[in-house]
Amino acid sequence: MPPVPNPVQNATEGQERYVSGATVWLTGLPSAGKTTIATAVADRLRDAGQRVEVLDGDEIRTFLSAGLGFSRADRDTNVQRVGFVAELLASHGVTVLVPVIAPYADSREAVRKRHQAQGTGYLEVHIATPVEVCSERDVKGLYAKQAAGELTGLTGVDDPYEAPEDPDLRIETHGRSVADSAREVHELLKERGLI
Repeated sequence: MPPVPNPVQNATEGQERYVSGATVWLTGLPSAGKTTIATAVADRLRDAGQRVEVLDGDEIRTFLSAGLGFSRADRDTNVQRVGFVAELLASHGVTVLVPVIAPYADSREAVRKRHQAQGTGYLEVHIATPVEVCSERDVKGLYAKQAAGELTGLTGVDDPYEAPEDPDLRIETHGRSVADSAREVHELLKERGLI
């Protein structure tokens, strides 16, 4: 099914222009800043009158992937479910921001191929925060639990994370503001004609 155009009012010209949706897949380690950046990008897009959704990895696990564990097969299933929902929304004119770890390259590539097969815009953004910085941030206390022996299978520590080799954008968050990171994603969407 071809993408459904999304009418957006152009305030400077008083005319509507049509924009198809797209998925922005933000991958990186736990506490890398994926959701923070996705939310900031979403705010920018909403302010410009765009239709936008954030498919947060934790919420997806609760509502769409409840019952899945953290084996490689379960992680792949989770990523494919998120990718399906993202493509469905994007094909209906929504810009979808997907902040999920998605540790395996082949899972992410399958999501990209699904979007390509449907003719839906897709960008992969690697939030390339070093594990040491993520551990200091430790937003959810996962690194502390892993260090205390209360948690195993933490991505990037004792479970693999396959960093994207050739993402559409790589953002190193340490030493830069959320606003700067969000602006980079927003500019890439504009450059690619996705907003």
